[in-house]
Amino acid sequence: MGITSHDVARLAGVSQPTVSRALRDDPRVSQATREKVMRAAQALNYVPSEAGRTLSTRATRRVGVIVTDLTNPFYPHVVAPLHDELSSLGYRMMLITERSDEAVAGEKLLDQSMDGVVLATATTDSRLPDQLERRGMPYVFLNRDTGRAGDFASVVDNEGGGRLVAQELVALGHRRVAGLFGAPNTTTGREREMGFRLALAEAGVGLPEDRVVRGAFEYDTGYRALPALLGAEEAPTAVFCGNDVVAIGVLNAALAAGVRVPDDLTVIGFDDLPMAAWEVFRLTTVRHDLRELSRQAARLLVRRIAGDVDPAGERLVLPTEFVPRATHARVG
Repeated sequence: MGITSHDVARLAGVSQPTVSRALRDDPRVSQATREKVMRAAQALNYVPSEAGRTLSTRATRRVGVIVTDLTNPFYPHVVAPLHDELSSLGYRMMLITERSDEAVAGEKLLDQSMDGVVLATATTDSRLPDQLERRGMPYVFLNRDTGRAGDFASVVDNEGGGRLVAQELVALGHRRVAGLFGAPNTTTGREREMGFRLALAEAGVGLPEDRVVRGAFEYDTGYRALPALLGAEEAPTAVFCGNDVVAIGVLNAALAAGVRVPDDLTVIGFDDLPMAAWEVFRLTTVRHDLRELSRQAARLLVRRIAGDVDPAGERLVLPTEFVPRATHARVG
């Protein structure tokens, strides 16, 4: 038989429960006792059994993170700080990747292998949140939610960000504008479009449907949409993109078509990914704190696991700001 916590307890001169508490940094154990237990564990090359710890505490200290689009450069920038924050709170992160939320069977998340779940790519029509709710699995939304009352979510002021873009374009004299928004079953796509439309309407500027494209938040959406927009009878002088990745697709399509940005076409993104500031792009965009978006999602989930949340739901909303760079200009 291998070394057990009982062996560590005998060497340290304490009880076995004290060893278990010391090794999981229970605050009830004094620093002196904790150090004595650690020395004994090291002397015996003892490694705590995760299975045994789970049985004794009914907690795995593991959190699942569901991401359905790892090809999108947005997600590595939120997954990394999410991992770091969960680690600082004593949890290990398990990344679960599928093509869609529907491909993630609820049973996979309810086999007692994790304490909670972060949903990072949820859509408004996903059934997974309801499955988790029915089975009592704590979860929170990151970046996207369902838009319903009662959500536990860390999100961005998408509507406010869309308003900022519209107000800037109007101030620059743009009247023929286009919008390349996200899929209609995402709250990020809906809310950014809503804020943009409302602010344009307040300024007396229309947004006809023939200058609107809704699609995935990916490079190809921007690259494929721009030629048709430019070929219209009244081509837009400005394009607001649902995220930076779509905007980069537009920039490359404009370059291929010989369209000068920003002289001939203003292009504005959303998110302010690190690559947006690269000299090759210098993309004008809308910024929010990507790291804090993840950190507050981690903290919210841990509080929900502990039952320290408002049962009516908590929607934590980060502010946005306009970031002017080199892809916007005044008309004429």
